[in-house]
Amino acid sequence: MKKTLLCAVAALTFLTGAAQQSQPVIAVIPEPSSVQTLAGQVLITPQTKFFSNSDDAAEAAKLFNVFLRANYGFSLQEGTMRNSALIFSEDKVLPKEGYQLTVARNKIVLQGRAAGLFYGVQTLEQLLHGVVKNKISVPGVLIKDEPRFAYRGLMLDVGRYLYPVDYIKKFIDVMAHYKLNRFHWHLTEDQGWRIEIKKYPKLQSIASRRASTPVGHGRDNKQDGTPYGGFYTQEEVKDVVAYAKARHITVIPEIEMPGHAQAALAAYPYLGCTGGPYEVSTKWGVHKEVYCAGNDSVFSFLEDVLEEVLPLFPGEYIHIGGDECPKDRWKACPKCQARIKALGLKDEHELQSYFIQRMEKFLATKGRRIIGWDEILEGGLAPNATVMSWRGENGGIAAAKQKHDVIMTPNTYLYLDYHQADPAGEPVGIGGYLPLEKVYSYEPYPASLTPEEQKYIKGVQGNVWSEYLPNPEKVDYFTWPRALALSEITWSPARKKNYAKFTSKLPTALAALDERDVAFRIPAPIGLEDMVITGANTTVALKAPVKGATIRYTTNGSEPTASSPKYTRPFIVTPPANGTVVVKCLVITASGRQSRVHTATYTRKSYKTAANVHPSTPGLRFEAFYRSFSSAKNISGKADTTGVMPSFSIRPFIAKPAFGVRFDGYIKIDQDGLYEFTTNSDDGSMLMIGDEVVVDNDGEHAPTAKSALIPLRKGFHRIRVSYFDVGGDQTLQVTAGLKGKQSINLRNALFY
Repeated sequence: MKKTLLCAVAALTFLTGAAQQSQPVIAVIPEPSSVQTLAGQVLITPQTKFFSNSDDAAEAAKLFNVFLRANYGFSLQEGTMRNSALIFSEDKVLPKEGYQLTVARNKIVLQGRAAGLFYGVQTLEQLLHGVVKNKISVPGVLIKDEPRFAYRGLMLDVGRYLYPVDYIKKFIDVMAHYKLNRFHWHLTEDQGWRIEIKKYPKLQSIASRRASTPVGHGRDNKQDGTPYGGFYTQEEVKDVVAYAKARHITVIPEIEMPGHAQAALAAYPYLGCTGGPYEVSTKWGVHKEVYCAGNDSVFSFLEDVLEEVLPLFPGEYIHIGGDECPKDRWKACPKCQARIKALGLKDEHELQSYFIQRMEKFLATKGRRIIGWDEILEGGLAPNATVMSWRGENGGIAAAKQKHDVIMTPNTYLYLDYHQADPAGEPVGIGGYLPLEKVYSYEPYPASLTPEEQKYIKGVQGNVWSEYLPNPEKVDYFTWPRALALSEITWSPARKKNYAKFTSKLPTALAALDERDVAFRIPAPIGLEDMVITGANTTVALKAPVKGATIRYTTNGSEPTASSPKYTRPFIVTPPANGTVVVKCLVITASGRQSRVHTATYTRKSYKTAANVHPSTPGLRFEAFYRSFSSAKNISGKADTTGVMPSFSIRPFIAKPAFGVRFDGYIKIDQDGLYEFTTNSDDGSMLMIGDEVVVDNDGEHAPTAKSALIPLRKGFHRIRVSYFDVGGDQTLQVTAGLKGKQSINLRNALFY
């Protein structure tokens, strides 16, 4: 029977291969490995029959039928191979998660193993086009597909806020649809213990509850004064794990150690170095109270906890945290110092390594492997540990060079709790700035690794930390659509990644999320962007960012509402000379969800005349100030050092705990035009052309990019960039170029 199926598929593709014609665009997220459009289409109707050749194939058919019933109001009846238009075929020749989908000559044939069939159904669902009188069209296509990475993860932190089981399942459903296959469940934190451990009931009665929760941003030091808590019972955990397994997702639990343990210490104070008393933390951040590494009862406790955790999670990995463990308490703890001396350890970092390795050995006796955040590299890495590289890529690179498996999850690309647009118009968040395009641009294989070392990069994960996500709606808002970009990073071949194509697929994908009642961030209308014009007016042409959505807008500066003018055709804006027109838009999806107000400013400016100078010496002058400033615009006083450098670089100053620097020179503009300048900085920066502030990226903040436009005449224009840093990460990148064109090589364009 299987041989007959394979022969039938070969015949279908052979007969249609030479008959290709204009077809609908195949818009699937994540982008498949290989897509070949074929002639014609296949219609699915209530009379269509299906056939499956194994239990796994029958499960895939059942899954597709559930989708049809929920979305189109009918399901298919089972038939024979001969009279069925839809064939689900188990094929053990294909890769474990790979599949082949052929739509041709009135047949739809899906082949694969269990996981591959499941993913093939997800692709088939996205191929279904409009329905007319119970007839659903599926375009002719041959798709051969398999994932780039075996580990395709998304982490959800429930330690800060607890989300209902029904929402966890919904989160898993959306993950599975976009072919993500690892759900990392962050279950314990300083602010709450979220999993039932029957041997230690105080983890439920005390550790799961905090007295209060921060209001606004943590730095505001405000509390709501309302007790908060809860946990998942072991039965609920089993239910979630089984639900995920049915969708080919492995759940990886995280039990934090040795840091992020204050909730557990509040329940059982003997586990800490000081003996307490402790309280479940009511503040975000990193805390000094950690498990005592010199106390054997700590290891007994953790082993007892894991004895209850392991049966609930049958997957290979257990995540043990290992991050952000301050050593203050260990340095002052007689037991910890005695342990260091007895074992001949060098310092507290090696004590942490001892802690992690001891837990790894215990888990190895249970047939499990550990994953830990990249701090587990400090003091020596446990022999079989997998490193989750979050502080950029350096931890992952170091681990791969040591021949350890790595999951890449750098905060510089994949921390989905960071802002995805200008924070001024967004909900309160932890900070940072990761727009969709930046997330999509991530390439998991660092260029510094050899091909052999790159083999240790086993996968990629996005992280959703929840300090500022108190409910499921906020989780959805910060996660999607950026997790759609994650799906293409993890599944699609590098050669098939294309941001323009990805964004062209988004309106349809977001409409599907809207139908699932996912509260994703609704993007700005396509075509709405700040613009500088030199003529009297310009035409604004918009397109809904979500299929089926409407756009309401204003041009008088007022806030748009559902009753504001509806966008139906391009319109003209006419800013006054040296003035602006502000267009504000509200996007309303088919379900009635409304976006935040999206704004674009259309500015009319005259060309800035070039300076009457002709500098010939390449580079910039700089002044550096080794002291603290509150903003870039306030940098002043006597410089500690001055000099010349070829471009904008802060590398010579990053060893300083705080500093400010000013760069002055001229930029050579080769032709008249509208130029875009961008600074990406941590902390603040300002860029001036002549006496005009063009980019204002000032203030204390995480890496943030801001751009602005200015019309410039050919010639030399005075440029100044000011930057300050108050500690922590340090970044300054400056780019310039004609709008929509390749950036200028600044080293060849800067003079003084």
